[in-house]
Amino acid sequence: MKLLRLFASYYKPYKRLFALDMSAAAIASLLSVVFPSLTRYLLNSVIPSSDYRMMLIIFLVMLLVYLVQMACTWIRIKWGHILGVWIENDMRRDIFSHLQILSFSYYDRTKTGSLMSRITNDLFNIAEVAHHCPEDFLISVLTIVAAYVAMFSFSVPLALVTLIPLPVMLLYGIVYNGRLKKKNRDVRKTVADIAVDVENSIQGIREVKGYSQEKFQEKKFDKSNSRLKHTREKYYAVMAAYQSGISFMREMYYFITVVGGVVLISLGTVSVSDLVSFILFVSVVLPPIDRLINFTEQFSQGVASFERFVEVMETEPEIKDSKDAGTLHVKDGAISFKDVTFSYTKDGQQKTIKDLSLEIPGGKHVAFVGESGAGKSTIVNLLARFYELDGGKITIDGTDITEVSQKSLHDAIGFVRQDVFLFDASIRENLRYGKSDASDEELYMALEKANLLDFVKSLPQGLDTEVGERGTRLSGGQKQRLSIARCFLKNPPIIVFDEATSSLDTESEALIEESFLKLRDGRTSIVIAHRLSTVIDSDIIFVIDDGKLSEVGDHRSLMEKGGIYSRLYSKGGMA
Repeated sequence: MKLLRLFASYYKPYKRLFALDMSAAAIASLLSVVFPSLTRYLLNSVIPSSDYRMMLIIFLVMLLVYLVQMACTWIRIKWGHILGVWIENDMRRDIFSHLQILSFSYYDRTKTGSLMSRITNDLFNIAEVAHHCPEDFLISVLTIVAAYVAMFSFSVPLALVTLIPLPVMLLYGIVYNGRLKKKNRDVRKTVADIAVDVENSIQGIREVKGYSQEKFQEKKFDKSNSRLKHTREKYYAVMAAYQSGISFMREMYYFITVVGGVVLISLGTVSVSDLVSFILFVSVVLPPIDRLINFTEQFSQGVASFERFVEVMETEPEIKDSKDAGTLHVKDGAISFKDVTFSYTKDGQQKTIKDLSLEIPGGKHVAFVGESGAGKSTIVNLLARFYELDGGKITIDGTDITEVSQKSLHDAIGFVRQDVFLFDASIRENLRYGKSDASDEELYMALEKANLLDFVKSLPQGLDTEVGERGTRLSGGQKQRLSIARCFLKNPPIIVFDEATSSLDTESEALIEESFLKLRDGRTSIVIAHRLSTVIDSDIIFVIDDGKLSEVGDHRSLMEKGGIYSRLYSKGGMA
């Protein structure tokens, strides 16, 4: 009932259109019994009396019935499908909006291909159900009921004979509907797995080719593809048994009607005209049975898809604003971590950050250094509240970050990440993620500060140049500087720079360091250092070891101490 109420809620904005669609379906269904009834009247009364005038009137009525049915069909096909499209559009909007508020942890454990399948394939199935299922069910029920009302009024014995196949067909459909639903779920899950494999292969095509692993990828894909093949084979085996059985019963419908009619005629219970009209009524009842066959198959697909839609929609974000969350106003940019603990695992057994306490004075330039996996990136992710703490407290200018809105917190922090993500769009659109209403003049100023203006102006399309998927048309240094320009536009009081210059050429590295010096001026800046030579001028260096603060000081004091920092620096300045 909960699923039904939720599904029905999407019809509410379009209840008039839904009523129009259902009315057209109802009128067409009721009119379908007119032709056999008029045929029986012609055979019984009009032809024997040679009433040609009445014959002409009946023919005109039949023609009018067909014209009205044509109009009803046009309404159903056009506006019924539009109804489905509008509902699909609303659902896609809702699920996309819901995905925007889910926490990072949800995406850590959910495959992108699976989400893409839900947004595309599943919603298309739901749209088809939204349009066809209520309509097909109404047409089927009304047509069958109207036909049998007429048939019982003409001949009760023959009508009872024709009822024989219906309960058998109904029972057969109920039994197989559950099987179809289960098999369809298996197919949808396997399709989602295929999407994940394809996405990974395409996004990693450079690594695949670089390591000559094309055959490995093909074998991996073949396994998923084979699973999909076998799953679909099982699904179609059930479908074949279902539809072949129903089709046989449909044919038996004619057979039983003719046999029963002939027997009753021989007994003098019904007339030949009754049998002829009943054969026509059978042809009226059979299409609704076909609709019911399609209805059960489509309904099973739609229910499975809608359950997957609801599964996403009922997933609550793990991080929510408190009811009285305020707006963060950063004055100095002083940051404090007090007894912070955190684990990526739900049971909290394996701690990534362990009782971390540290102070970052406002406006200072600090660095986090340590071995790979020590927890440096996790610390800044916790600062932005991308993950919820297991214990402890983080404050900015004395304000607990859990007491302010996530939006105001994120607005206060600018990230220049190690792995820069650029959208498959123009340079202008990527820059405007920093400031959505930025003018071209502001964009050029940001590019100049990031040492990228000359490059952009040298491009034939300038700001309108497409960067490619994940920025593949730009070099690593150009992507980093574009990310810095985006941060200049955002103009946050706190900057986090996840340094990624170790793999760049000397010239690109120098340009990025120069632009970062401009960016950090007058702000609280945090550098996650991979090349320790870049943090020598830091006001404070925090050495993180296995999720704990091991050492703290400036470059000179840490070198004199001869601890972890000194050892890392002596190894070549690489953390």
